[in-house]
Amino acid sequence: MLESTTTLDTRSYLHLTENDLPSEEGQGGNTEQHRLQRELLINSLKPWLNHQGAGYISGQMFIHFGNQLIHHYESLVPDVFIVLEVNNQVRKSWVVWKESKSPEVVIELLSDSTLKYDKGDKKFIYQNHLQIPEYYWFNPNNPEDWAGFELINGEYQEIPIDAHNRFISSRLGLALTRWHGIYEGLEAVWLRWATVQGQFLPTAQELVLAAQYRAETAIQCAEAEAAARRATEERAIAMEEELARLKNLLGNPHYVMLE
Repeated sequence: MLESTTTLDTRSYLHLTENDLPSEEGQGGNTEQHRLQRELLINSLKPWLNHQGAGYISGQMFIHFGNQLIHHYESLVPDVFIVLEVNNQVRKSWVVWKESKSPEVVIELLSDSTLKYDKGDKKFIYQNHLQIPEYYWFNPNNPEDWAGFELINGEYQEIPIDAHNRFISSRLGLALTRWHGIYEGLEAVWLRWATVQGQFLPTAQELVLAAQYRAETAIQCAEAEAAARRATEERAIAMEEELARLKNLLGNPHYVMLE
């Protein structure tokens, strides 16, 4: 993404709210794949966060944070960030001194113009100023360029890839994995959320397809049950007709049973 980092000098910033500070409006995206990748990560995690009861995820939004000692506040724009145990309400930006916490997880989507900054100065800011517990990056143009870091004793340590070629987020209890497939009509290698057991957190399209499959399966089961009932009824009718025929034969004085 095209990064926007601003440092403003003021005698006091703590009174400023999201309405006073720059918001995500006017922030440019980058390639279509970057935009779709951001949407995939955000939209697939939202239902999971709602199920947990509290949490917030957004992206391409300003995070404002400050240093009271030098009376500065700074701003940067992550591609994706996640905050746990907060209300999921509409926000124009994330103001750390008003929310009283930084995000728990940040993901940056690298591009040629930002990868040096995302891997260097921005990582330093996440580690030393915002103290983000988990930081990941992924390059949609080069899916082999991905990494994860966990803040341990104030410094980022690389998160090892597990036996299934995934990063496990200890904060979320979920996995980040690469998936080759089609999302919104674009075939690529995508970064996706999955359970530790290996089940992808579904996209909206996948939820629709799953609902359609369940509906079609239910219809097929109902049709099969109806066909089975009809077959049972037809057999019962046939047996009754056969029984009636035999009774008629036995009641016929001219009927002779052969030995």
